[in-house]
Amino acid sequence: MSIPFPSDAWIKALMVELNRSGSYAEAAKNWEGDLVFVIEQVDGRAQPVFLYLDLWHGECREAAELADEADKSPGFRLSGPLSAWKRVLLRKLDPIQGMMTGQLKVKGNMAILLKNVRAAKELLVCCTLVPTTFPD
Repeated sequence: MSIPFPSDAWIKALMVELNRSGSYAEAAKNWEGDLVFVIEQVDGRAQPVFLYLDLWHGECREAAELADEADKSPGFRLSGPLSAWKRVLLRKLDPIQGMMTGQLKVKGNMAILLKNVRAAKELLVCCTLVPTTFPD
């Protein structure tokens, strides 16, 4: 069964994948912080979609679609158009390449992110494990 992206059901399915991944748990054992994925240019929506993750030492403690980005104050924000997110989730765009080329934008403490590149990569591997459908 495929889960629509972006949606509350999708981010909750990602939480399940993160919490069952030994590779993610090991890579993120020193990670402390939350993040929001901002998906822009979603058809039929006037504003972006905000998908929130509370990540703590290799565990995902909370995952939800936010009605408003101001509902949380995450340490990191990864944003981009739906087209870029789709390519990342289909493994057609490396997220680091996406950031370097401006297709995805990241806000947050880059020193922390650079110390935890492996955790970020494992998180994205888990993203690709969620059976996903995209809007047309």
